[in-house]
Amino acid sequence: MALLAACSSPVQLMPTPLKFTTGLVDPFAHKDAALDSTSIPLLYATNRAVFIGSRQPFYSIFPSDTLRLGIAKVQIGDGTLDWDQLRQLSTSDSQRGRPVLSLERMDELVALPLQSDVQASPEARAYFDLINDALAVSRHRDLIIYVHGFNNAVWRGTAQAAQFHHFTGRQAVVLAFLWPSAGSLLSYATDVRAARASVPAFARLIELLASNTNAEHINVLAFSAGARIASEGLATLAQPRDGESREQLRARLRLGQIYFAAPDEDTYRFVTDLRQYIDLTERVSLGANLDDRALGFAARHQRASRAGRPSADDLTPEQVEFVNAASQQLNFDMIWVDPRAIPDMHRRAHSFWFGNSWVSSDVLMQFLYHKAPADRGLQEGYTQQGMRFWTFPPDYDQRVEALMRKR
Repeated sequence: MALLAACSSPVQLMPTPLKFTTGLVDPFAHKDAALDSTSIPLLYATNRAVFIGSRQPFYSIFPSDTLRLGIAKVQIGDGTLDWDQLRQLSTSDSQRGRPVLSLERMDELVALPLQSDVQASPEARAYFDLINDALAVSRHRDLIIYVHGFNNAVWRGTAQAAQFHHFTGRQAVVLAFLWPSAGSLLSYATDVRAARASVPAFARLIELLASNTNAEHINVLAFSAGARIASEGLATLAQPRDGESREQLRARLRLGQIYFAAPDEDTYRFVTDLRQYIDLTERVSLGANLDDRALGFAARHQRASRAGRPSADDLTPEQVEFVNAASQQLNFDMIWVDPRAIPDMHRRAHSFWFGNSWVSSDVLMQFLYHKAPADRGLQEGYTQQGMRFWTFPPDYDQRVEALMRKR
């Protein structure tokens, strides 16, 4: 019952990432003063079917063959919180009084059948122009796609993406891919099917963003069951068009930083997919808590270890050899999120990418600065089989402070 309550609880503002509690970095120093608001506009895309089509539709839990694009409005606090108070909370390590994030409205601007021609849709062209306008004024010219996990209603997925956008100093351009999770702890099998059915829409979304925006890189942050969509979607995109070279495909997609946080995907399938697309990216990271309770349940349900709680026994010798080589030569970073070494992290935590200030700080540094793990303060290690991995050292907070002083 406690787990059920936790999963149905509101989204409170995540702990402030460590890098912003040092007093050396103000995440909002370069933000446009016009954005001094407790309200956050957020780009979104969804393949959810609608019950009634309108500018503010009611999205169902069923997948469709239509990609719907729009802007959501997420409110931090109950209306009594002002910007100065929010800014103070967002640079403090205090966990008291963290406000709740709520979805106020969603304005759907485009409805595109997956294989439709964007050029034939004035609404689609206007939407991509809107993204390009946001990129033009951003300090970070990348586009970050957030793919939420299992048991995420629309409001929860938008809130998670909105708080990530908030802690980029509201400078990064973030788009939430809201696949049709049933939003119920009892609907895991339904979500598994919905995630698989959402792969074509996710792959098409990346193709559209690559073809119609000026993003320097398209980055992906996939959490939990969202990894099923991102992993298979990226593998799908790795198939070149007729006559297209590998280098031309890489240039067309412009894939940058890919981060899988506690990925709920079969370990075997994850590695199979990874092998197909890793050379098209700048870096692929996997954050794993080997005691993750949610992934323990998922492994029993799916009868296979999860990529976020992996077992080498589920891999072929050839796959083990590939992972070992990828970790040393292909910018594949296995990040061991060890709760015994990280302050304030529950031993069986699943949502650590935003629930822990050390981990969220590292995620932000990867996406905003495109730094390798060693340059973000992580510590190198090797398994007996030769796979390189990264951990949070005991002096990680001091390392981050030193890195911030150099900026």
